[in-house]
Amino acid sequence: MKTAHFDCYSGISGDMCLGALIDAGADLNELKKSLGTLGIANYGITKRKVVKGGIAATRVNVKVQQKEPLRRLADILSIIGNSDLPEHIVKDSSRIFRQLFRTEAKIHSSPLKDAHLHELSATDCIIDIVGTLLCLHHLGVEGVTSSPINLGGGTVETAHGLLPVPAPATAELLKGIPVYSSGPARELTTPTGAVIIRSLASSFGSPPSMIIRTIGYGAGGHDFKGRSNTLRVIIGETVEKTSQIS
Repeated sequence: MKTAHFDCYSGISGDMCLGALIDAGADLNELKKSLGTLGIANYGITKRKVVKGGIAATRVNVKVQQKEPLRRLADILSIIGNSDLPEHIVKDSSRIFRQLFRTEAKIHSSPLKDAHLHELSATDCIIDIVGTLLCLHHLGVEGVTSSPINLGGGTVETAHGLLPVPAPATAELLKGIPVYSSGPARELTTPTGAVIIRSLASSFGSPPSMIIRTIGYGAGGHDFKGRSNTLRVIIGETVEKTSQIS
């Protein structure tokens, strides 16, 4: 089975997921074409090669070009459901957004129908989540695993003031998943990254026995002294026993 293992030694975010998968071979133009069926016009998506802590990586930027309307769960599910995306992408992305909005509703003690993404751009979030699923699809990935998640440390600025890392949504989403805190006093794992890896990974630990075919590095936005601020994805075929290398 073709498997993608996410190595979250510097946390995980939506743009880092896109960067790692594009670095591993997913085609940005093909991704843009598929995302175009969502009917969202107020954003642009670009990539560039960067070096983070001595490691070459791909940095993906999703730039929302104008003020966007407040979108609740029903609005996002409608956008996804009315697209021409493959059925399993619609199903999986809808499931991920339901998880994210349930988390927001719980944290803020609000009805699910009224919940919105407090610290996240809805457009950015849609592109990150649907885009990650599309990249995995384009690469032929059938399964996902992950390392334990580095949360970072310090505090993060939110709509409700300074809060400790991990942010409340991130902490809630990563319940039951192995996490740790290492490195700079900054948020390394975002709610979008947390909901993606929680929803897709079947296990958290060392990479499975596999024949590695491709490796990608997705760059985060910050530079840290003595640390590569990247997310690594290792893609290959899992094996049960020692196999001949081809």
